[in-house]
Amino acid sequence: MTVRNIRFDASTHELIILDQTLLPHEERYVTIDTLEQAEHAIETLQVRGAPAIAYFGAFVLAKEAGRLVDDPDFTRRLEIVGRRLIATRPTAVNLQNVIDSLLALNSGEDFEQIAGEIERRAVALYDRDVDTYRAIGEHALSVLPAGGNILTICNAGAIATSRYGTALAPFYVGKERGVAFNVFACETRPLLQGARLTVWELDQADIDVTLITDNMAAWTIQAKGVDAIIVGADRITRTGHVANKIGTLQLAVLANHYGIPFYVAAPHSTFDLTAEDAIEIEERNPSEVTHIGGQPTAPVGITVFNPAFDVTPPELITGIITEAGVFKADETAIIHHVGGTIHV
Repeated sequence: MTVRNIRFDASTHELIILDQTLLPHEERYVTIDTLEQAEHAIETLQVRGAPAIAYFGAFVLAKEAGRLVDDPDFTRRLEIVGRRLIATRPTAVNLQNVIDSLLALNSGEDFEQIAGEIERRAVALYDRDVDTYRAIGEHALSVLPAGGNILTICNAGAIATSRYGTALAPFYVGKERGVAFNVFACETRPLLQGARLTVWELDQADIDVTLITDNMAAWTIQAKGVDAIIVGADRITRTGHVANKIGTLQLAVLANHYGIPFYVAAPHSTFDLTAEDAIEIEERNPSEVTHIGGQPTAPVGITVFNPAFDVTPPELITGIITEAGVFKADETAIIHHVGGTIHV
Protein backbone atom coordinates (compact mmCIF):
# COMPACT_ATOMS: atom_id res chain seq x y z
CA MET A 1 0.00 0.00 0.00
CA THR A 2 1.72 3.19 -1.14
CA VAL A 3 -0.99 5.71 -0.23
CA ARG A 4 -0.04 7.86 2.78
CA ASN A 5 -2.92 9.46 4.63
CA ILE A 6 -0.86 12.01 6.59
CA ARG A 7 2.32 13.84 5.61
CA PHE A 8 4.21 16.18 7.93
CA ASP A 9 7.36 18.06 6.94
CA ALA A 10 9.29 18.90 10.11
CA SER A 11 11.45 21.47 8.31
CA THR A 12 8.54 23.52 6.97
CA HIS A 13 5.72 22.38 9.32
CA GLU A 14 3.62 21.63 6.24
CA LEU A 15 0.82 19.22 7.15
CA ILE A 16 -1.04 17.44 4.35
CA ILE A 17 -3.83 14.85 4.63
CA LEU A 18 -5.61 12.56 2.22
CA ASP A 19 -9.25 13.72 2.15
CA GLN A 20 -11.00 10.44 2.88
CA THR A 21 -14.46 11.92 2.33
CA LEU A 22 -13.76 11.96 -1.43
CA LEU A 23 -12.66 8.33 -1.73
CA PRO A 24 -12.93 6.15 -3.73
CA HIS A 25 -13.75 8.53 -6.58
CA GLU A 26 -11.05 11.12 -6.01
CA GLU A 27 -7.63 10.94 -4.37
CA ARG A 28 -7.11 14.53 -3.21
CA TYR A 29 -4.65 15.88 -0.64
CA VAL A 30 -5.49 18.89 1.53
CA THR A 31 -3.06 21.22 3.30
CA ILE A 32 -3.92 22.02 6.91
CA ASP A 33 -2.76 25.50 7.92
CA THR A 34 -4.95 26.43 10.90
CA LEU A 35 -6.39 24.88 14.04
CA GLU A 36 -9.88 25.50 12.71
CA GLN A 37 -9.07 23.55 9.54
CA ALA A 38 -7.71 20.72 11.67
CA GLU A 39 -10.86 20.57 13.81
CA HIS A 40 -12.99 20.54 10.67
CA ALA A 41 -10.88 17.76 9.16
CA ILE A 42 -11.42 15.51 12.19
CA GLU A 43 -15.09 16.32 12.69
CA THR A 44 -15.99 15.76 9.02
CA LEU A 45 -13.85 12.60 8.76
CA GLN A 46 -11.44 13.99 6.20
CA VAL A 47 -8.93 12.31 8.47
CA ARG A 48 -10.27 9.34 10.43
CA GLY A 49 -9.33 6.13 12.19
CA ALA A 50 -8.47 6.33 15.89
CA PRO A 51 -4.68 5.93 15.43
CA ALA A 52 -4.50 8.32 12.46
CA ILE A 53 -6.50 10.97 14.32
CA ALA A 54 -3.95 10.73 17.13
CA TYR A 55 -0.98 11.26 14.78
CA PHE A 56 -2.77 14.08 13.05
CA GLY A 57 -3.58 15.72 16.37
CA ALA A 58 0.05 15.39 17.44
CA PHE A 59 1.24 17.12 14.27
CA VAL A 60 -1.36 19.88 14.67
CA LEU A 61 -0.24 20.43 18.27
CA ALA A 62 3.38 20.60 17.06
CA LYS A 63 2.42 23.16 14.40
CA GLU A 64 0.54 25.28 16.90
CA ALA A 65 3.38 25.05 19.44
CA GLY A 66 5.80 26.32 16.81
CA ARG A 67 3.45 29.17 15.95
CA LEU A 68 3.06 30.18 19.61
CA VAL A 69 6.72 30.20 20.70
CA ASP A 70 6.86 34.02 20.85
CA ASP A 71 3.59 34.31 22.76
CA PRO A 72 4.11 35.02 26.50
CA ASP A 73 0.83 33.14 27.11
CA PHE A 74 2.25 30.04 25.37
CA THR A 75 1.51 27.53 28.16
CA ARG A 76 -2.17 28.37 28.54
CA ARG A 77 -2.87 28.77 24.84
CA LEU A 78 -1.22 25.46 23.93
CA GLU A 79 -3.31 23.72 26.61
CA ILE A 80 -6.43 25.18 24.99
CA VAL A 81 -5.32 23.85 21.59
CA GLY A 82 -4.95 20.37 23.05
CA ARG A 83 -8.38 20.43 24.69
CA ARG A 84 -10.01 21.63 21.49
CA LEU A 85 -8.42 18.78 19.55
CA ILE A 86 -9.54 16.16 22.07
CA ALA A 87 -13.12 17.49 21.94
CA THR A 88 -13.42 16.82 18.19
CA ARG A 89 -13.91 13.04 18.60
CA PRO A 90 -14.74 12.13 22.22
CA THR A 91 -15.07 8.35 21.79
CA ALA A 92 -11.67 7.63 20.23
CA VAL A 93 -9.19 7.54 23.13
CA ASN A 94 -5.96 7.43 21.07
CA LEU A 95 -6.20 11.16 20.43
CA GLN A 96 -6.65 11.94 24.11
CA ASN A 97 -3.79 9.64 25.14
CA VAL A 98 -1.37 11.21 22.67
CA ILE A 99 -2.37 14.84 23.29
CA ASP A 100 -2.25 14.41 27.08
CA SER A 101 1.21 12.87 26.79
CA LEU A 102 2.50 15.74 24.64
CA LEU A 103 0.91 18.39 26.84
CA ALA A 104 2.82 16.92 29.78
CA LEU A 105 5.86 18.56 28.13
CA ASN A 106 4.18 21.98 28.32
CA SER A 107 6.02 23.17 31.41
CA GLY A 108 8.71 25.79 31.88
CA GLU A 109 9.74 29.06 30.26
CA ASP A 110 11.76 27.78 27.28
CA PHE A 111 8.85 27.70 24.83
CA GLU A 112 11.07 27.02 21.84
CA GLN A 113 12.49 23.93 23.52
CA ILE A 114 9.01 22.71 24.46
CA ALA A 115 7.77 23.16 20.90
CA GLY A 116 10.81 21.35 19.53
CA GLU A 117 10.34 18.39 21.87
CA ILE A 118 6.62 18.11 21.05
CA GLU A 119 7.48 18.04 17.36
CA ARG A 120 10.23 15.45 17.85
CA ARG A 121 7.90 13.18 19.80
CA ALA A 122 5.09 13.56 17.28
CA VAL A 123 7.35 12.53 14.39
CA ALA A 124 8.86 9.66 16.40
CA LEU A 125 5.40 8.39 17.31
CA TYR A 126 4.33 8.20 13.68
CA ASP A 127 7.55 6.54 12.53
CA ARG A 128 7.61 4.04 15.39
CA ASP A 129 4.04 2.89 14.94
CA VAL A 130 4.71 1.35 11.53
CA ASP A 131 6.38 -1.45 13.50
CA THR A 132 3.42 -1.52 15.91
CA TYR A 133 0.90 -2.30 13.18
CA ARG A 134 3.11 -4.85 11.48
CA ALA A 135 3.38 -6.64 14.84
CA ILE A 136 -0.42 -6.61 15.15
CA GLY A 137 -0.61 -8.20 11.71
CA GLU A 138 1.91 -10.89 12.64
CA HIS A 139 0.03 -11.80 15.82
CA ALA A 140 -3.28 -11.84 13.94
CA LEU A 141 -1.82 -14.31 11.45
CA SER A 142 -1.21 -16.70 14.34
CA VAL A 143 -4.95 -17.00 15.05
CA LEU A 144 -6.61 -16.50 11.65
CA PRO A 145 -6.82 -19.54 9.35
CA ALA A 146 -4.64 -19.12 6.25
CA GLY A 147 -6.83 -18.82 3.17
CA GLY A 148 -9.86 -18.29 5.37
CA ASN A 149 -12.98 -16.23 4.81
CA ILE A 150 -12.73 -13.25 7.15
CA LEU A 151 -15.41 -10.61 7.80
CA THR A 152 -14.72 -7.02 8.88
CA ILE A 153 -16.54 -3.72 9.27
CA CYS A 154 -15.66 -0.03 8.84
CA ASN A 155 -12.07 0.80 7.89
CA ALA A 156 -9.23 -0.22 10.18
CA GLY A 157 -6.59 -0.30 7.48
CA ALA A 158 -3.51 1.51 6.27
CA ILE A 159 -5.33 4.82 5.73
CA ALA A 160 -6.58 4.73 9.35
CA THR A 161 -3.08 4.29 10.81
CA SER A 162 0.55 4.95 9.81
CA ARG A 163 0.70 1.74 7.73
CA TYR A 164 -0.82 -1.77 7.62
CA GLY A 165 -3.77 -0.90 9.86
CA THR A 166 -5.18 -2.90 12.76
CA ALA A 167 -7.98 -5.22 11.61
CA LEU A 168 -6.61 -5.18 8.05
CA ALA A 169 -2.97 -5.67 9.10
CA PRO A 170 -3.04 -9.48 8.77
CA PHE A 171 -4.17 -9.17 5.16
CA TYR A 172 -1.26 -6.87 4.26
CA VAL A 173 1.32 -8.85 6.23
CA GLY A 174 -0.16 -12.07 4.89
CA LYS A 175 0.25 -10.83 1.33
CA GLU A 176 3.92 -10.05 2.02
CA ARG A 177 4.35 -13.62 3.28
CA GLY A 178 2.30 -15.31 0.57
CA VAL A 179 -0.69 -16.02 2.85
CA ALA A 180 -3.98 -15.13 1.16
CA PHE A 181 -7.37 -14.39 2.69
CA ASN A 182 -10.86 -13.87 1.30
CA VAL A 183 -12.10 -10.69 2.94
CA PHE A 184 -15.77 -9.77 3.25
CA ALA A 185 -16.27 -6.08 4.01
CA CYS A 186 -19.50 -4.68 5.43
CA GLU A 187 -20.47 -1.39 3.76
CA THR A 188 -20.74 0.33 7.18
CA ARG A 189 -23.75 2.62 7.11
CA PRO A 190 -24.35 5.48 7.32
CA LEU A 191 -21.04 6.87 5.99
CA LEU A 192 -19.98 3.73 4.12
CA GLN A 193 -16.37 3.55 5.31
CA GLY A 194 -16.32 -0.14 4.43
CA ALA A 195 -17.63 0.40 0.92
CA ARG A 196 -15.67 3.58 0.19
CA LEU A 197 -12.42 2.96 2.05
CA THR A 198 -11.78 -0.66 3.02
CA VAL A 199 -12.78 -2.07 -0.35
CA TRP A 200 -10.81 0.67 -2.11
CA GLU A 201 -7.56 0.17 -0.23
CA LEU A 202 -7.64 -3.65 -0.30
CA ASP A 203 -8.37 -3.58 -4.02
CA GLN A 204 -5.47 -1.14 -4.47
CA ALA A 205 -3.25 -3.69 -2.72
CA ASP A 206 -4.58 -6.59 -4.85
CA ILE A 207 -6.12 -8.34 -1.84
CA ASP A 208 -9.25 -10.41 -2.45
CA VAL A 209 -12.23 -8.48 -1.07
CA THR A 210 -16.00 -8.80 -1.45
CA LEU A 211 -18.38 -6.01 -0.48
CA ILE A 212 -21.65 -6.77 1.32
CA THR A 213 -24.35 -4.55 2.79
CA ASP A 214 -24.54 -4.50 6.58
CA ASN A 215 -27.80 -6.44 6.70
CA MET A 216 -26.25 -9.30 4.69
CA ALA A 217 -23.79 -10.19 7.46
CA ALA A 218 -25.69 -13.10 9.03
CA TRP A 219 -26.50 -14.74 5.73
CA THR A 220 -22.95 -14.21 4.47
CA ILE A 221 -21.51 -15.92 7.55
CA GLN A 222 -23.79 -18.88 6.93
CA ALA A 223 -23.72 -19.06 3.13
CA LYS A 224 -20.04 -18.27 2.56
CA GLY A 225 -18.65 -20.11 5.56
CA VAL A 226 -17.03 -17.14 7.25
CA ASP A 227 -14.25 -18.46 9.51
CA ALA A 228 -13.69 -15.41 11.73
CA ILE A 229 -14.53 -11.75 12.26
CA ILE A 230 -11.88 -9.13 12.97
CA VAL A 231 -12.52 -5.47 13.77
CA GLY A 232 -10.62 -2.44 15.01
CA ALA A 233 -11.41 -0.31 18.06
CA ASP A 234 -11.69 3.32 19.12
CA ARG A 235 -11.49 2.68 22.86
CA ILE A 236 -10.95 -0.44 24.98
CA THR A 237 -11.57 -0.23 28.71
CA ARG A 238 -9.67 -2.10 31.39
CA THR A 239 -12.66 -4.44 31.74
CA GLY A 240 -12.50 -5.41 28.06
CA HIS A 241 -15.44 -3.40 26.75
CA VAL A 242 -14.74 -2.28 23.19
CA ALA A 243 -16.12 0.85 21.53
CA ASN A 244 -15.95 0.59 17.75
CA LYS A 245 -17.88 1.69 14.68
CA ILE A 246 -21.63 1.22 14.97
CA GLY A 247 -22.54 -2.27 13.77
CA THR A 248 -19.66 -4.00 15.55
CA LEU A 249 -21.83 -5.26 18.41
CA GLN A 250 -24.23 -7.03 16.10
CA LEU A 251 -21.30 -8.79 14.39
CA ALA A 252 -20.09 -9.99 17.79
CA VAL A 253 -23.56 -11.33 18.56
CA LEU A 254 -23.63 -13.12 15.21
CA ALA A 255 -20.17 -14.60 15.78
CA ASN A 256 -21.35 -15.95 19.12
CA HIS A 257 -24.46 -17.42 17.50
CA TYR A 258 -22.54 -19.14 14.71
CA GLY A 259 -19.68 -20.25 16.93
CA ILE A 260 -16.90 -18.43 15.07
CA PRO A 261 -14.13 -16.34 16.68
CA PHE A 262 -14.51 -12.59 17.05
CA TYR A 263 -11.24 -10.66 17.33
CA VAL A 264 -10.48 -7.03 18.10
CA ALA A 265 -7.19 -5.61 16.79
CA ALA A 266 -5.81 -2.44 18.35
CA PRO A 267 -2.56 -0.88 19.59
CA HIS A 268 -1.91 -0.13 23.25
CA SER A 269 -2.76 3.53 22.65
CA THR A 270 -6.41 2.50 22.18
CA PHE A 271 -6.74 1.30 25.78
CA ASP A 272 -8.29 3.46 28.48
CA LEU A 273 -7.32 1.91 31.80
CA THR A 274 -9.31 4.54 33.71
CA ALA A 275 -12.63 3.36 32.27
CA GLU A 276 -14.79 0.30 32.88
CA ASP A 277 -17.91 0.04 30.72
CA ALA A 278 -19.10 3.66 30.64
CA ILE A 279 -17.93 5.10 27.31
CA GLU A 280 -19.15 8.37 25.84
CA ILE A 281 -20.74 7.56 22.48
CA GLU A 282 -20.58 10.31 19.88
CA GLU A 283 -23.88 11.07 18.16
CA ARG A 284 -23.52 12.64 14.74
CA ASN A 285 -25.60 14.80 12.42
CA PRO A 286 -28.97 13.25 11.45
CA SER A 287 -28.30 14.15 7.80
CA GLU A 288 -25.79 11.29 7.64
CA VAL A 289 -28.78 8.93 7.98
CA THR A 290 -31.41 10.88 6.06
CA HIS A 291 -29.22 11.68 3.06
CA ILE A 292 -26.87 9.81 0.74
CA GLY A 293 -24.52 11.84 -1.42
CA GLY A 294 -26.44 14.95 -0.44
CA GLN A 295 -29.72 13.53 -1.70
CA PRO A 296 -32.60 12.99 0.79
CA THR A 297 -33.71 9.38 1.38
CA ALA A 298 -36.11 9.93 4.29
CA PRO A 299 -39.05 12.22 5.13
CA VAL A 300 -38.10 15.77 6.07
CA GLY A 301 -37.97 16.31 9.83
CA ILE A 302 -38.07 12.62 10.76
CA THR A 303 -36.52 11.75 14.15
CA VAL A 304 -33.09 10.16 13.77
CA PHE A 305 -30.84 8.29 16.19
CA ASN A 306 -27.28 8.36 14.82
CA PRO A 307 -24.70 6.94 17.25
CA ALA A 308 -21.28 6.65 15.60
CA PHE A 309 -20.16 3.76 17.82
CA ASP A 310 -21.44 0.87 19.90
CA VAL A 311 -19.88 -1.07 22.78
CA THR A 312 -19.15 -4.81 22.65
CA PRO A 313 -18.89 -6.58 26.03
CA PRO A 314 -15.86 -8.81 26.75
CA GLU A 315 -17.88 -12.04 26.89
CA LEU A 316 -18.49 -11.76 23.12
CA ILE A 317 -14.80 -11.22 22.29
CA THR A 318 -12.57 -14.22 21.55
CA GLY A 319 -9.35 -12.26 21.83
CA ILE A 320 -7.75 -8.83 21.65
CA ILE A 321 -4.79 -8.57 19.29
CA THR A 322 -2.16 -5.93 20.09
CA GLU A 323 1.49 -5.36 19.24
CA ALA A 324 2.29 -7.43 22.35
CA GLY A 325 0.28 -10.51 21.38
CA VAL A 326 -3.20 -12.01 21.66
CA PHE A 327 -5.01 -12.19 24.98
CA LYS A 328 -8.44 -12.50 26.52
CA ALA A 329 -10.71 -9.50 26.93
CA ASP A 330 -10.76 -9.61 30.72
CA GLU A 331 -9.47 -7.13 33.26
CA THR A 332 -6.65 -9.29 34.61
CA ALA A 333 -5.22 -9.99 31.15
CA ILE A 334 -5.54 -6.37 30.03
CA ILE A 335 -3.84 -4.96 33.11
CA HIS A 336 -1.06 -7.54 32.74
CA HIS A 337 -0.44 -6.99 29.02
CA VAL A 338 -1.23 -3.31 28.66
CA GLY A 339 -0.86 -1.64 32.05
CA GLY A 340 1.83 0.99 32.14
CA THR A 341 2.51 0.92 28.39
CA ILE A 342 -0.19 3.06 26.82
CA HIS A 343 1.54 6.42 26.96
CA VAL A 344 3.78 7.89 24.24
